This record gives sequence, structure tokens and C-alpha cells, in this order.
Amino acid sequence: MCGRYAATADPDELIEAFEVEVDATAETSRSVLVNPQSPPAGTPDYNMAPSKMAPVVLTRVPRAPAGEQTAETDPVRQLRLLTWGLVPAWAKDPKVGLRMINARAESLLEKPAFAKAAAARRCLVPAEGWFEWQASPVARDAKGKPRKQPFFMHRGDGDQLGLAGLYEFWRDKSAADDDPAAWVVSFTIITTAAEEGLDRVHDRQPLVLERSLWQDWLDPTLTDPDEVRAMLDSPGPGRFEAYPVSTAVNATPNNGPHLLERLPDDLLEGVVNPATGEVLG
Repeated sequence: MCGRYAATADPDELIEAFEVEVDATAETSRSVLVNPQSPPAGTPDYNMAPSKMAPVVLTRVPRAPAGEQTAETDPVRQLRLLTWGLVPAWAKDPKVGLRMINARAESLLEKPAFAKAAAARRCLVPAEGWFEWQASPVARDAKGKPRKQPFFMHRGDGDQLGLAGLYEFWRDKSAADDDPAAWVVSFTIITTAAEEGLDRVHDRQPLVLERSLWQDWLDPTLTDPDEVRAMLDSPGPGRFEAYPVSTAVNATPNNGPHLLERLPDDLLEGVVNPATGEVLG
């Protein structure tokens, strides 16, 4: 699964990288967090965790200002802040989103929670890379369980990642009609089988779409299941590098560029090198 990633770019950088037409990050939607988000939503976050609001790119007709009717217009590419953890429109409680931070590519179009969104509400989740934890085949922790070493995965060419995602709208029926906080706008990250090398860290990874697919993936008029399914295939190994990082990333309050620093080999204990399969430490 993908349960933590680094969203280190600011909105201006994302607008340029993803050719965004409308910056909608100021639009109000409801947060599911009890405490204020830290760092604030829309600022660089090196330890993005479920339930936080994160920058997401999507294409849809812009929402009309309050009190005005929606004008007939074409969908445009937008940058918005959405809650990580998809809440289906039919859910009774937004807390269900904590169980839906990921959607498996293999069953995406068959699952009731994801099928409709897969047809018309697809998005891209910008990221510098993602974190995953490798269970050591030889080292044990204090409880006698396999020691888990965090790794950071990123593109070898340094390019921005566009993680394939879906988004959904959920409305609190008890809220007033004109209450902007009545809506939770949420997303999930699609995962697929880990490619060769990365599978030595974890057996799953986010589905990272190449730039050539971004236009079609974001197109809300492309609704044919077979066309959507064709975009769920991974292009193959070789795009990513993985290296061990400090266990500081384990605690969600920790944040900052230091979380992406490579951990020296002499600090490793029973860690498998993703590239070679060699056990280090």
C-alpha cells in the first residue's frame, strides 16, 4: 500500500509542472482532522499522511461563485486541496475514508466504492516520491518481530510524479444548504504490483502515470471502462530508485527535508538492498 508520501512542491511549481489552468486551492471544503493541519495544507509537506488535505490535479467544470448560476463552459484543469482517504457519496460517516486511502488497480472497475469515480472522477496526485517499509528477513525488533526499515522511492530522472488517483464528493446531510463545510472532497491513490527491485521493499507501489497519459487520465469525458483499464498497466521497471531513510518518518508529526536524506549503510541493520538483493548491516 501507499500510506505516506512527500508532497514538497508549492502551488506555483505544481501549476507549471501540471499545466494547471485554474488554481482552486482557496476553495473551501471540510477537513476531517480534529486539530489544525501541520504543515498547513497547500505548503510543502515531506510526510503526507492519510486524512490530511493535499494538492490534487483534476479536470472538471469550475464551480460558480456563491449566488451565481454555473455558466456553460468546458472542463478545465484545476489544482485543489483534497482530503486523502476517499469517502464515497453513499457513506454514512466520513471516517470510512481512513480505510480507502488506496484502491487496487486490479479490481478498481469492479469495486462499488471506486467504479463510478474511475469512470469520470480521475485525478493526479503530485509527489516527489513515496515511503514504504521493508520487513527485514534477518533482523528483529524489541518485540521479536521483523525490523522495519523505511525507504524513499523516487524517479531516477528527478521528474515530478503524477500518482494515479480518484476523487469523490461527500455531503453532510445535516448541514445547511449554504454551508461550504458540508462537503468533504476526498481522494484515493491507486496501487499496483511493485516492479522488480522495489518488490524487495514492498509488494505494492503507487501507479505512477507517464506524462503522455495525463491528458487522457484527467479527461472526464473518457468513460469507457476498457480505455480506463488500458491506462492501469505499469510501463515496466527502471523508472525509480529506492534508498533507506531515517525512522523519523515513522512519526507523522515529524516533517522537513531531512526525512528524505539517505541513511548511511553503517546505520543499517538487516536491510535488503533493493537493487542487488544483498543484505546490509
